[in-house]
Amino acid sequence: MKDKYVIEAEGLTKQFGAFTATDHISFRVHEGEIFGFLGANGAGKTTAMRMLCGLSRPSAGWATVAGYDVCRQAEDVKKHIGYMSQKFALYDDLTVFENLRLFGGIYGMSAKTIREKAERLLGELGLAAERDALVASLPLGWKQKLAFSLSIFHDPKIVFLDEPTGGVDPITRRQFWELIYRASDRGITVFVTTHYMDEAEYCDRVSIMVDGKIEALDTPANLKRDFGVATMYDVFLALARRAKRTSD
Repeated sequence: MKDKYVIEAEGLTKQFGAFTATDHISFRVHEGEIFGFLGANGAGKTTAMRMLCGLSRPSAGWATVAGYDVCRQAEDVKKHIGYMSQKFALYDDLTVFENLRLFGGIYGMSAKTIREKAERLLGELGLAAERDALVASLPLGWKQKLAFSLSIFHDPKIVFLDEPTGGVDPITRRQFWELIYRASDRGITVFVTTHYMDEAEYCDRVSIMVDGKIEALDTPANLKRDFGVATMYDVFLALARRAKRTSD
């Protein structure tokens, strides 16, 4: 296992009044690791991800992402990460290439670099013929692959994927994970939330949150062994039964 940490959190906590959404969580993520961040609705994982992305200030504890403090250097954190949500981050009224040019510009890439990387990327994705097509016209699976490619277009150190494969078929999900593997092979750390327990099997390590706390963190193989079950779904179910709350 890689020994360089690109995400470190210690006692990370977020309170909203008397409600503690994320309760003193501590963990570390290795460079190039595919790290699964799981939890039922209401577990606190979305709140935790927002803090790690520099979008929400912790109430207590600390965290660093890509070497930057999420409280004192939130803008630096944002510059060194990529992000993709289930709703995607594409502009339907722009063409495929226009989306690439827009996002490349936001991250300060030169026009020449954007053009060269875009042409190469579209060829790799099999979307070269769709270069000037409106994103709205693309099938969901193609949109998903394009959105992920946009999230790492600027070569970030870390990419956060918030339930990125929701609503797509199993074959497309498997193809999407091939893109994740390629990103990891390039040294990009992948921090992913998912409701699909078969996808948890693809991660190097998995953490599972229950009611704001991390109740389990290990490799899928070790978690299944420790819980004496055959699948990650069974591990998740055993922990989720302990939950008392229902929304973040």
